[in-house]
Amino acid sequence: MFVACQLLGHWSVATYGSVTVWLSNGVMTAALLQLHRRQAIPVIAACFIINLGSNVVRGDPGVFLWLNALLNLVEAFVAAVLARRVCGAALDMRRPKRLANFALLAAAPAVALSTIIAHVIAFALSPRPPAMVLFRLLNYFTIEQLGLLLMTPILLLLARGHRFQGTAQARLPEAIGLILLMLGATFIVFWQNDAPLMFAAVLPMVLIGLRLSPTWAAAALLGMAFVSGAATLLGHGPVHLTRLPPVPELVDVPPMVRRLGVYNLFLLAMVATVLPMSTVMTERRRLVARLRARTLAAQEARRTAEHAAAARSRFLAMMSHEMRTPLNGVAGFADLLAARPGLDAEAVRQARQIRESSDGLLMLVEDILDFARGDCIVSPEPLDLSAVAREAATPSRAAADAQGLSLTIDDRLPSRSRFVADRRALRQALHPLIANAVKFTSRGGVDVRLERAADGVVIRVSDTGCGIDPSRHPALFEAFYQGDDSVSRNHDGAGLGLALAARHVRRLGGRIEVESAPGEGSTFILSLPLPRTADAEPEIVREAVALVEGDDQGLARTPTILVVDDHPVNREVARIMLQAFGLEVVEAADGKEAVALASEQAFDLVLMDVRMPRMDGLEATRHIRRLADAAGRVPIVAMTADAMPEDVARCLAAGMNAHMAKPISQATLCSVVSRALSGDLPVTAETAAA
Repeated sequence: MFVACQLLGHWSVATYGSVTVWLSNGVMTAALLQLHRRQAIPVIAACFIINLGSNVVRGDPGVFLWLNALLNLVEAFVAAVLARRVCGAALDMRRPKRLANFALLAAAPAVALSTIIAHVIAFALSPRPPAMVLFRLLNYFTIEQLGLLLMTPILLLLARGHRFQGTAQARLPEAIGLILLMLGATFIVFWQNDAPLMFAAVLPMVLIGLRLSPTWAAAALLGMAFVSGAATLLGHGPVHLTRLPPVPELVDVPPMVRRLGVYNLFLLAMVATVLPMSTVMTERRRLVARLRARTLAAQEARRTAEHAAAARSRFLAMMSHEMRTPLNGVAGFADLLAARPGLDAEAVRQARQIRESSDGLLMLVEDILDFARGDCIVSPEPLDLSAVAREAATPSRAAADAQGLSLTIDDRLPSRSRFVADRRALRQALHPLIANAVKFTSRGGVDVRLERAADGVVIRVSDTGCGIDPSRHPALFEAFYQGDDSVSRNHDGAGLGLALAARHVRRLGGRIEVESAPGEGSTFILSLPLPRTADAEPEIVREAVALVEGDDQGLARTPTILVVDDHPVNREVARIMLQAFGLEVVEAADGKEAVALASEQAFDLVLMDVRMPRMDGLEATRHIRRLADAAGRVPIVAMTADAMPEDVARCLAAGMNAHMAKPISQATLCSVVSRALSGDLPVTAETAAA
């Protein structure tokens, strides 16, 4: 290519007496930038020798014989060094900013340096008129700059064409069609001498810049330069329609050489327009493709996360159900055994110990499931906070009695006051605090104090235990953190209790703090912004008990309860507990049996399991709600091991009045039956419709 450029220079000198186009320095600069140093040195040395031989053949006079070749080498070297500095080590010409940096900060300074040196020496050897000096300066600079801008970026883009694979918007047939269109338009424009139609050659090049990759655009520019340059140098084209002003000092300069500046500006404009346009469009398409790929990846990741979350929810629901089902039998029969008359004290103690162990296992299961489930939506309802505190303290009361500790609920809230909160979240926040206080207290007691505050309620859980070093306070609410995690520690535990307590307090919108020092006990303070609602009505427990016992004059028969459960142990536990209240019990093994019995016989309450063969409890509830008259309005309470919040929502949506999670106790069952027989259960939309 360097030899071809030298021959083109020889031809222009022989034809017009002057160099009209000089592309050799652009080729050398590209070689310096593209080739490895071991390859570049012999290539550049060969180019220098060829340049010297060309000067000899051309007959350059005196010092210019070697000065021209040396200046060409210096210009290429300076341009390459500056390009390395301003265009980045990768010489990635795909970005318009790097093209601009090459043109303004690499090519222009290098050409300006060689232009000044050459013309200072030329003026010193042969002074000329100022107009001639200015013309030669501009002509020399334009020709050299055009050579660098036309050849170096184009050759680099062609050499690195593999980087642009797949970046063109047009396919191969369209690309070939656009190239042929450009060549045809250029031929028509530059091989006629009648009209200045250079603008007509711009339109196909703009299309090429918009639709094709920089590699195609670079090849198109070379093709346009070849066709238009050949026509112009042979005396054709709109360039020769340029009117030259009369300048006496330039009378010896061939008109072709004077008009060539217009053509050089045209080529510079094409290079400065098409290459940046092509790089911008390529970069845009690349970014769009990357954005599309990342969007698809993000969507896929979201789908994967949603599937994983759904699978985790199903797993947690299944584990909760499968763990609660056997615990219901263990806890239920332990309660029944402890309440059996005539049992000796040791057997009663052992039965109660079984119940306490099952409660502890249930609490651990719930803690693990709550921690794995993460934060979920709260379900606020009017609550008696002292009752919730007593419920949270119940599993720890036996341990406190065994250690000789007092466990008191100090309720300083207004009488019969109700506050809106999530029962489960509040209980799960208080239970580990009370359990830990009992666990780490050897004498004295534990006090749970409930007080009114300006923005809600403050609950303090205080103990007289060993206390906690202040340096450990910041880490107390981290998951799996234990104050003593050695193998010889005195207390067991998974380290989840305080982390879950803090999580549930945050769900309620509150904050938790600790005041403690070694040997001075500990106080955990829960500040909860719970709104107050209407106070509770006077107690109706005695009325409910009277209904259960059949003492009310308006009740002519013993209440009948339908127990629906596919597990015979669960049915037996519920039956024995209910019969202890003097109730009549009818059993069903699945939903189909339950619907059939409910349509044939009147019941005062239905205790419905959810997971059953043939027909589940949700579908059975919907069938019962469609029954006529009182049969469709019978109170239905879910008695199930499906205890997740979403399970509760599904039960209520199916038409059930309430939800009772297994394992059940006699106290809980008595409370539910009392509320059902006294008409105190909430009415769902489906119940109202029935």
